[in-house]
Amino acid sequence: MIGSEISFVGKHIKELRLSKELKLVNVAIKSNVSKGLLSRIENGRTIPSLPVLFSIINALNENPTSFFEHLNYTSNSPFYMLIKRKDYQPIEKEDSVGFNYFSIMSHSFRDVTFNAVFLQLEPLAKRDMVTTDGMEFIYLVDGDIDYKLGDTTFTLNEGDSLFFDGRVPHVKINKTAQTARILVIYLLFNQ
Repeated sequence: MIGSEISFVGKHIKELRLSKELKLVNVAIKSNVSKGLLSRIENGRTIPSLPVLFSIINALNENPTSFFEHLNYTSNSPFYMLIKRKDYQPIEKEDSVGFNYFSIMSHSFRDVTFNAVFLQLEPLAKRDMVTTDGMEFIYLVDGDIDYKLGDTTFTLNEGDSLFFDGRVPHVKINKTAQTARILVIYLLFNQ
């Protein structure tokens, strides 16, 4: 899978669940995964292992063929990822206000998934602290933000970057009147 196909997994699971009017907790119980893991998968914060993915697909009363039917990847294609800015796809993550994520590209390797997103963090944006199953790198393209990582808060200015273990609870905070623009790169541990 290349490009947006990787981020398709969590988004598609969420779309199917909502279209069938299933609650997150019910799908989690039926698929024998925690509610937290299922939420992180749906929000693109982790990529499930194949057994977990197939268990979730089964819990949604789908089959793998129908779940993946629109993917057109062939092994004869050379590996590359080119995503034009106009093709960045909005990502709906955890309940938040002012966190506008856009998927740039994503690719899964043997033990890790690379996922690059662009975030427009609006003034006074609000969200609870979250965790991610992997490492995160952020580069502040423009603006000024505070970054709360566990019990520590960093002040970041335009051009600053931060690399950290995403398993530590964290949140971006914009106390200014300007929208901050942030490149976020996730190295997700494949479950």
